[in-house]
Amino acid sequence: MRFPYPPRPCGLAARSLRLVFSCLVAVWLAGCASLPADVYRPVSHALQDPQETALGQKIAQHASAIGARHDSAFRLLGGTEAAYTSRLALVDAAQKTLDLQYYAILVDESTGQFVLRLREAAARGVRVRILLDDFNTTGANAQFLRLAFEPNIQIRLFNPLPGSRRSLVGRLLGSLGNLEQAQRRMHNKMFIADNAIGITGGRNLGDAYFGQGTDSNFIDLDVLAAGRIVRQMSASFDAYWNNELAYPVQSLLSPDELDALRPTSAAPVTIPDALHPDAAHTAQPAAEIAVAPLDLSPARLTWAPSLLLVDKADKIAAEDVGTEDTVVDGLLRLMERTQHDLFIVSPYFVPGDAMMAVFAKLRESGVRVRVLTNSLAATDAPLAHVGYARYRERLLDMGVELYEMRAEFNGGASAMSFGSTVRRVASQGSESSPAKPASLTGSGVASRASLHAKTLVLDESLLVVGSMNLDLRSQLQNSEVALLIRSRSLARQALELAAPVLRDDAYHVALKDGQLVWYAPDGQSTTGPGEPDAGKGLQLMLRLIGPFAPDEML
Repeated sequence: MRFPYPPRPCGLAARSLRLVFSCLVAVWLAGCASLPADVYRPVSHALQDPQETALGQKIAQHASAIGARHDSAFRLLGGTEAAYTSRLALVDAAQKTLDLQYYAILVDESTGQFVLRLREAAARGVRVRILLDDFNTTGANAQFLRLAFEPNIQIRLFNPLPGSRRSLVGRLLGSLGNLEQAQRRMHNKMFIADNAIGITGGRNLGDAYFGQGTDSNFIDLDVLAAGRIVRQMSASFDAYWNNELAYPVQSLLSPDELDALRPTSAAPVTIPDALHPDAAHTAQPAAEIAVAPLDLSPARLTWAPSLLLVDKADKIAAEDVGTEDTVVDGLLRLMERTQHDLFIVSPYFVPGDAMMAVFAKLRESGVRVRVLTNSLAATDAPLAHVGYARYRERLLDMGVELYEMRAEFNGGASAMSFGSTVRRVASQGSESSPAKPASLTGSGVASRASLHAKTLVLDESLLVVGSMNLDLRSQLQNSEVALLIRSRSLARQALELAAPVLRDDAYHVALKDGQLVWYAPDGQSTTGPGEPDAGKGLQLMLRLIGPFAPDEML
């Protein structure tokens, strides 16, 4: 998911006129809105001693039993089922605290399961804090905010925008009065239980991030972390939670206002039963999906040196954006130290001059540089592809190897993210919403894929997994988080997860006789001129708009 992009062009004049009229009304309404002043934000912090809980004790016992040389342990979560059930298991296992920080939580069936379990955790005394970027809390997605009015659950919205919450388009238009501030979004993604175990990576929360989307699904990667590094994650969460840009939901809207935002029959949107207004007063046992306890056996964890890179919360509020070091700045300095091989996975890849200089230096030293990003047909952010396309020929000229994810995957993508045993994660077996087939290429489940993982592997020994894209938006506009792990085994595992995607589901881009060509996964057939699988109308629109869009806005 990317911010902010205009909707794809409409082919009907009448619909276009209605859209223009709606836009004008939204702008007028937004001009009347403002954020509340003197907001009450009680300060709170993460659990001080994780070993007060079973999760903390188990991690300490494992470290002692194997004589761990390092103070933090990790496990890659490359499949959607592992990514989803691991989060559910953390909610079920938490005894004291749950801290969730996300750019987007979408209201759909998978979210309904999180709601049920979060409510159960709160009922047994767990303090739940949810920090959510405000931009996507519109329409049906706003219903997730109902949890803020329940005991033991607190929700704060980061960098809220004044104006209508009825639609994302209205939200975009309502921000035109302060576009510079609206561009700065909290993109961090963390899921922390009892300050003992946490998950970070590229995924937001929603069906498309767990292989359950009906139109398309995101290829992503997470890492589960335990031990000392989680306390650094929690410290970062606290810094954002207690920042003046974090507004308690109650200061921005009321339950009655949420009722007014419920979809009507004229605009039907499925909202999980758990988020209906009366759900808080009805017993809602989270029994639809049986989730095994999280496997924290020593054989499943890799203890390794690690470092957390996190942008300061004030990055979003700073008037002089770009003057302080950021997560992406740190990664640029890290890339400069690569000796043999640099592999980058970035769905939105707009390198900019500084990164191009790093690549040129690496190539002059004989370092192999490979980049996996989205093709135009696969991306959910066409304008970001424009920024990438500006650099494509220069990258190829200097010897950077480029791979572009295809929209229709052949199976390699399932090895990296979807997994062959993915099942419907919500409403499984219910009469009103029957379970869907296990294979994502089966009937009723999308086979279209869009890359969303943000990963670097340096010299097959250093792994980086985080929320950041390698573009100027992540460097200058958004706040980001990245986890650095020095582990040859985890680095190689990440490469093994990506290998089938490069082989089966990505075009290899090259220059032939001075022209761009895209080699299909069979290594023989080529396509061009023009972006493969992308409509001519979209390509034309981007050629017309592209020259006028600065890199930092893409």
